[in-house]
Amino acid sequence: QAGEGDFNLTDVLRYPGVVEVPEQDVDLISQDLLAAFDQVVEEFIAMRQREGEKIHTLLIQRLEAINEEQQKVRSKMPEILQWQRERMLQRFEEVQLQPDPQRLEQELIDVAEELDRLQLHVKETQNILRKGGAVGRKLDFMMQELNRESNTLASKSINVDVTNSAIELKVLIEQMREQIQNLE
Repeated sequence: QAGEGDFNLTDVLRYPGVVEVPEQDVDLISQDLLAAFDQVVEEFIAMRQREGEKIHTLLIQRLEAINEEQQKVRSKMPEILQWQRERMLQRFEEVQLQPDPQRLEQELIDVAEELDRLQLHVKETQNILRKGGAVGRKLDFMMQELNRESNTLASKSINVDVTNSAIELKVLIEQMREQIQNLE
């Protein structure tokens, strides 16, 4: 039990003047908070702008590289088709068959359509980037289209150079797709 000389800390804190809570200027605190919030928002917007510019540059570089790969394959196609034609004719000779020239041309694998579509998709993607705004979904769709053409190109590949270009296209498209995930 507490005796006469004992005191309780809680009782001491209740004495007038022991604990004094200074009045705070709520308006000043609100102004400081709003100013700090405005600064954070401005810094966030600036950071997003810088990030967007870096992603834009990366995407443009990758699109240019895709164009270069598609042009590389296109430039080699006459040689590849000639090689394929000679190879098929040699096989026909080996089995002593006379091929139908029209049928032979149909059997030759040509990837011109895929290359044309790749080129169109690259141009459309560049247009989307030029227009700006909320482009994330549009670019995501274009990556699917680019990927579809690179897959078809890879499946039709009859030459190591075309295969290498198809693989490079897939790498470039994947790099772009990863960056597009960061866009709105």
